[in-house]
Amino acid sequence: MFSLTNKLDLEDALPNKVSIWKLRCNNPMRKTFISKNIKINEFDALIKITSEMAKFLYPYIRAIISSKDKYESEPELWDDFQNRFTELIQSRFNTDSIRVKNLIDHQQSKDFYLRLLINLSLCISSDGYYRLRATLLNL
Repeated sequence: MFSLTNKLDLEDALPNKVSIWKLRCNNPMRKTFISKNIKINEFDALIKITSEMAKFLYPYIRAIISSKDKYESEPELWDDFQNRFTELIQSRFNTDSIRVKNLIDHQQSKDFYLRLLINLSLCISSDGYYRLRATLLNL
């Protein structure tokens, strides 16, 4: 992530790796978090980094989305994504929280997983940053 800050010229908002780590800790669903408001330029920088990372991951994102359509015949890729996503959430988030429990429940969150992947796939376009920003601001 830090190398992308240099590539996208975001050193003012995210000057070092520690600043990125501190922003990650602002998420109240994490096991340890800091209750602090992030600045708008930090918010925008994180969205730009997410959009840029989605460009690198687009072939994988597209394959996962298409595997959802062929789930009956080829469930392996979708199941692998769900399992890896929930393992990541379980390792870093507070699993005592109801919101986190709902995220890791495959039956309750399968539509959320698909919406998440679709939003990431749509943010790879030239206007992807604006699209992802609008999506996040409307949550």
